[in-house]
This record gives sequence, C-alpha cells and structure tokens, in this order.
Amino acid sequence: MVDGPAGSGKTVLALQSLVNGARHFGEPGIFVAFEEDSRRLIANAETFGWDIAALEGKGLFFLDAQQDPNQIQSGGFDIGGLLAILDSKVEAMGATRVVFDGIDVILGLLDGPQAVKREVYRLHGWLLDRGLTVMITAKSSSGQSGASADLLELLQFMVDCSVSLSHDIADGVSLRGLRIAKYRGSAFEENATPLVIGPAGMDVAHVANDDDIRAPVTRERVSSGIERLDTMLGGGYYRGAGVLLTGSPGTAKTTLAGSFAAAACRRGEKTLFVSFDSFEDELVRNLTSVGIDLAPHVASGILRAISPRAISGSAEIHLMRIKAAAEKFGARCVVVDPISALLNSNSQNVSHSVAERLIDWAKEAGITLICSSLLDHTLPRLEGTPLQVSAIADTWIHLSYVVQAGERNRALSIVKSRGTEHSNQVRELVLSAAGVTLTDVYTAGGEVLMGTLRWAKEREEQLAGEERSTTADRRRLQLEVEEAELAARASVLKQQIDLKRVEIAHLATYEALAAKEVARAHVDLREKRGADSRSADAAESP
Repeated sequence: MVDGPAGSGKTVLALQSLVNGARHFGEPGIFVAFEEDSRRLIANAETFGWDIAALEGKGLFFLDAQQDPNQIQSGGFDIGGLLAILDSKVEAMGATRVVFDGIDVILGLLDGPQAVKREVYRLHGWLLDRGLTVMITAKSSSGQSGASADLLELLQFMVDCSVSLSHDIADGVSLRGLRIAKYRGSAFEENATPLVIGPAGMDVAHVANDDDIRAPVTRERVSSGIERLDTMLGGGYYRGAGVLLTGSPGTAKTTLAGSFAAAACRRGEKTLFVSFDSFEDELVRNLTSVGIDLAPHVASGILRAISPRAISGSAEIHLMRIKAAAEKFGARCVVVDPISALLNSNSQNVSHSVAERLIDWAKEAGITLICSSLLDHTLPRLEGTPLQVSAIADTWIHLSYVVQAGERNRALSIVKSRGTEHSNQVRELVLSAAGVTLTDVYTAGGEVLMGTLRWAKEREEQLAGEERSTTADRRRLQLEVEEAELAARASVLKQQIDLKRVEIAHLATYEALAAKEVARAHVDLREKRGADSRSADAAESP
C-alpha cells in the first residue's frame, strides 16, 4: 500500500511501477482508476516520456472504475463485480501486477466499518488466491480521524508492505519524502528518504551503505590549474576525489574552481560547471579578469556551464539535475559553486544528506568533484562548514583574508588531503591579469607577512643586502690593493736579494781568482830568481 496526501506522488509511483514492469521485465499490468479518468491520467503521464500508448494493449490495460456523480446508490454494494471483471482480464492478459489507485474512494461508498472490513478481506483473499503483485494507493493526511483513519489502519495491517509518502513545504520550498513503515519478510531502510518527481518520473534518493560504495581507487593525479598549489598537494588532486574549497565571500573560491575547470579542459576532459551565483557569460567574463579564459572551452563544447537558482527547487531536485546533466554530458570533472547554496533550498539536515550523496555518486562514477562552500558565521558550523561537507571531502582547502596595516590579502592553506603528504604552510594567494599564483612563504619575527607589509619588508631586506654587498665589495677592493702593494714590495725585496746573491757570487769568484793570481806570482818569482824550490825556500826562511 502507498498512502500520502494530495500531490505526494502516489499515482506516479504506482503507474511508474506498472510501466517499468511491462517494459523492462515483461510483466503485464492492469491499472484500476477509482478517482481519475484513465485518458487524462495517460495524457498527464506522457510528460515523463514513458510512451504509454505503445504499451497499452500489449502490456498495460487501464480500467476506469470512477463513480458517476449522477448515479444514485440504492441497496447494498460490494466489489465483487469489479473483481469478476479483473479476473477475466488477468487471465486474458496473463497479468502479474495490478494497481488500485484511490481505493479509499470506492470503499468510502460502503455502509459502515463492518462492510468496509468485509470488502477489504474479500480483496485480500482474491489477491492471495491469484498470486498477484498489487499496489494500492490511498489518501492520508496529518490529523486524520474517523472512518478514513480506520480504513487506512486496516489496509496497513492487511498489506505486506506499507509505504508512506509525504509532501511538505519548508521555507517556501516543496519537499517530498518516502518512508517504508513495514515490509514483511525483507530487510528495508526504516528512515525517511527524500524523493523528487522529475522529467523522467519519480526518483528516490539512494542512501548507500559502506558495502554499496564501489569507488575506483587510483593514484593518478590531476592538476588544480595552479602549479604551486599542485606542489603543495604533492602533485595535485587525486582522480575521482571530492575536493572542498571553503572561505568567506571574495576569497577566490570561484577562481580556484575556474582554474581547475580550465586545466581539465586543456587535458581534454569534459567538465560540468554548476554555478549557483553567476550565469555562464558572467562566469566567463569574471574569470577572464584573472587570466582564466573559459570561452574557447565553452565554444568547443568540452565545458558546459549551467546556472540553477537555489530557490528554484529543493536540494534533492538540484542533486537530480546535476547528476542528470553530468551523465548526459559525459563529464569527467564536475564543479559545484557553491554547494552551500543548497542550504537555501531546504533544511540543513536534508542538505547535508544531498551533499554526502553527491560526493558518493561522484566517487562511484570516477568523477573528480570540486565543491566550494561559503562560510557564514551566522550559521551553525559543524565540522567547519554548514553542510559538514568537510567531514566527507578528501581534500579541504581553506581560503581566508589576512588584514595587516589596513590592507586585506588572500591566504590559502590546506586543512587536509587524504592519502598524500601536503604542505602545512599558509601561502599568499595573488590574483592578477596574468593569472593566479601563490607567493613564497615569507616570515618576519615568526609572523607571516603578506601584501604591502611583505613588499616593504622585502624591500628593506633587499636594500640591506645591497648595502652589505657594497661594503663587502669595498673591503674586497681594499684588500686587493693591500695585497698588490705587498706583492710589489715582495717583488722589490726579491730583486734586492737576487742582487745580493749575485754580488756574493762575484765576490767569491774574485777571491778565488785573486788567490790563484798570488800563487802564480810566487811561482813566477822563483823562476826569475833561478832557484829551486827547496833552496829558495830555505834561503828565504829566517
């Protein structure tokens, strides 16, 4: 049984079940309409693209069982005749599925609760005897009482599976949900699950368990589009990672997202850019001012930008649209800027569930997902961000302002990056017409300086360095002059030493020659005297 208030999607769910059964599983079905004319129902359902006309007579049959408003009831009433008609149709078609849409309308014609109970049990027995899978829809509302409440309770007791749909308005936004109250013989998700009715029919949120997620794990890196940020991340983002960019307004979250999108397009990867803040033309123009040109990628078709408005639907509707657009486009990279806009769509708890399922979906699909999140200090901050996305993101980059000496500068830091060594430094983020870059880390007195203070301190140190260099050059020249003087003096002294050595050598030679000359003179004198050596020597001796 499917119950819920008006507009919750009871008829859509029932009819979609029949259509999919006939189209995908070859199971013929019968739709019994107690409230709405089947022709109108089929016409309305055509907006989902189901092509019911092609299935009618081949796998689907519609039976109108509405009450004629001009008909006057007299005497007793039961559903035996209706079941007899269905008997013959089930046998003729070989039907395995039946929908009773709006059964509360027909049972409301019965006299008293005992008659209602009798016919409900008659219907129950008929279904069990034929082994049919049957979906019964009935209206319900909060505060329901009386016969309607008793009928709903009886039906819920009788059926094997009871599903309740809801349709509420939160902050002016329509929210639909589904909750399985019971399901005999089967495990089921007991918590309420969001659902949306979209272009292709009803889409129920899939809340995956840990065992259901089969995300591909890879060591492949993809560039952030900023070379120095890639270095801080140890080579860039991991392929298929969920990346979160947080910061106050104007801290360059969109700029970093645009840098990543441009880098992905240069790699030839189709990229979907979902901007809740700007239209495509504005986005392209704004990013061009910081050296990021997305226009060629948009023109080539490798980049697609969509600009939903946060107030145009619930977070569930936005999730469905993002997934559908990415799958249709064949995107390998998706940017959602900012994901915190989902807070404007409905309650925080539902928005967090959507953000978590968006990241899970991207991981399973191998899509690298970049999400920016606006930090608003007026909102509750859980795990660092209003949506708690920081707890499930693989890489978290935080952007902030640093105000020094009356000047506001942008700063970037990596809060976490799972599975990779990353920088723990705060770096200044500089935006200019030439592009986006990160400056070198600069500290003075243990404090990181940025902007004008950094420039002034760097200039001061540059001048001091130049002065030290000039002093060193002057001293070096002085030492070179002194060295030259000493070398000159050393050269003169060497020459003087060499001269003295020559004089000494000359003196020694002179003395040797003089001694030889004296000896030769003695010999000559003896020879002139005609004396022999001995007599001469004796005569000369005293």
